[in-house]
Amino acid sequence: MVVVVAQAGRTGAEEPRNIDRIRTAALHSFAMHGAAATTMRGVAAAAGVSLGLVQHHFATKAGLIKAVDEYVLRLLTATMSQPLSEPPVDSVVEIGDRVSALFSENPDVATYLGRALVDGSPAGARIFDTLFTVGIARWQQRLERGELRPDVDITWAAINGLVLALGAISLRPHLDRHLAEPLLAPAQLQRWQRAVDTLLREGLFRRPDGE
Repeated sequence: MVVVVAQAGRTGAEEPRNIDRIRTAALHSFAMHGAAATTMRGVAAAAGVSLGLVQHHFATKAGLIKAVDEYVLRLLTATMSQPLSEPPVDSVVEIGDRVSALFSENPDVATYLGRALVDGSPAGARIFDTLFTVGIARWQQRLERGELRPDVDITWAAINGLVLALGAISLRPHLDRHLAEPLLAPAQLQRWQRAVDTLLREGLFRRPDGE
């Protein structure tokens, strides 16, 4: 009886790790090759588990796709929906830091995001719509705090911010041809962030009094 309980405990502890490994392997394959070219057997091999275990946790490839979509959406929402820090923290730099850290720490998410946004998938639409809603709230907060010119169009401010971030990720293979290092390299992410921060601030934000 003691042996059985110990084995069950080990199995219970392994289950979340197995789910994470399978989802991580699926995310990488979807990002690199697309969902259509990804097989359940290939995901199982990459995760180091049996095909039966993948089917046990996710049932079908559609279930696996749904799990990855939900994971990516949760990660993006958790990163971008946090309230802005109170002044004098620079909100432009703060959001830029969040985006750069997200892509630097999760390159497969960046690649997956770029693919999802251009392939017409429901996941791409959900991701864009969620980030747009978060963006509207953030720009409205900036307006209420007096950071913006009063004539700024909040809808287009949110859209332009998304275009600058998501457009770069979606076009990354083309951008990489013209950069000294890939976009997701730390130095290039910093360079990209500085350029976007400057564009947003000079185009949309008030200059401090006296300047």
